[in-house]
Amino acid sequence: MSLSAGQAPFQFHDLHPDSENFRDDVLNGLARLPKALPPKYFYDARGSELFEAICELPEYYPTRTELMMMQAHAPEMARLLGPDCLLIEYGAGSGRKTRVLIEALAPAAYVPIDISRTALRQCAAELAAQYPAVAIAAVCADYSRPFAMPRLDGVAPRRRVIYFPGSTIGNFTRGDALRFLRHAQALAGPGGAMLVGVDLKKDPARLHAAYNDAQGVTAAFNLNLLARINRELDGHFDLTAFEHHAFYDVGEGRIEMHLRSLCEQTIGIAGRAFQFSKGETIHTENSCKYAVGEFQQLARAAGFVPQQCWCDADNLFSIHYLVNA
Repeated sequence: MSLSAGQAPFQFHDLHPDSENFRDDVLNGLARLPKALPPKYFYDARGSELFEAICELPEYYPTRTELMMMQAHAPEMARLLGPDCLLIEYGAGSGRKTRVLIEALAPAAYVPIDISRTALRQCAAELAAQYPAVAIAAVCADYSRPFAMPRLDGVAPRRRVIYFPGSTIGNFTRGDALRFLRHAQALAGPGGAMLVGVDLKKDPARLHAAYNDAQGVTAAFNLNLLARINRELDGHFDLTAFEHHAFYDVGEGRIEMHLRSLCEQTIGIAGRAFQFSKGETIHTENSCKYAVGEFQQLARAAGFVPQQCWCDADNLFSIHYLVNA
C-alpha cells in the first residue's frame, strides 16, 4: 500500500496482475482455436487514453447517454442507495459519471477498482482533491477475479453499494456475467446493492457505427493490444498486417471485436511461434446487449432482486438498481 502526495491523500493498494499472468494469458489464448485474448489487457496507459477518446466519438453513444441519465436520475438513485454507504466502483476509468453520483450520494467512503494503474491513480487523486470528506482507497486489480478489499479504519458504512457503469458487464459472456454478478452479490453482502449500466439491444446499423468509427480510434484501440504484446512480451507483430474487424451477431445479441490477419504469417512472442492464415482472426472482445427483462432475469439468477431500472428516451441504454435477496 502507498499513500499519494498532494492536497488530499488517498490509499493506493497495488494488486495488479504480474507480467507472468499477461504472458500466460497471451500464449494460451493464441494457442487456442479460434485464437482469443482477454479484453482486460486493452487497458495499459495507451489503451486507457484511446478508450477515453472513443467515449468522445460522435458514433459512440453509451458514454454520453449514460452520463445524461446519471445527471437526470442521480438524486433518485441517492435516495434509494441511502446515506453513509461504502461505494465500490468496478472499472473507475476517468470518474466522470462517478462525480455525479458522489455529488448526490455523499458516501462515507469510495473504493475505485481498475486494472490500469495510470488511469486509477489519476482518477483517485482528482476525486480525493475534489471530495476531501470522502475516504478513498483505490485498488489496482483485475476485478473479474477475487481480490482483497482494503481496510478503511474509522469508516463504518451503513451498507455496501457496488457501482459498475459503462456497460462493461457486456464484455462477459452470459455465463461469465452470471458468475461475475454472483461475486458482486457476495461482495455487496447482506443489505447491499448494485448500480449497473447495461447497453440495450437496438438497430444493428447503430451498433456497427459505434464500433467502427470513421476516425479509426476503435481500430487503434484494438490494435494497441498487439503493440502492448510487442512492448511487454518481446512480440513481433507487424500492426500493418492486421486490421480491426467488428460486427454485430444478431443471434448472440453481441458485438464481436476481432483482429484479422491480412496475410499468411508467423508471429514470434516470448520465444514461441504462432501461425496465422490469411483472414484468421484473434477474438479480442464481446459486447453483449440486453433487453431490460433479459438482464433482470440474469440478475435474479445471481441472487439480486431488481428494484428499479432507468432508460433514456431513445431506449439506447439502461441503468439497473439491484438489491441483495
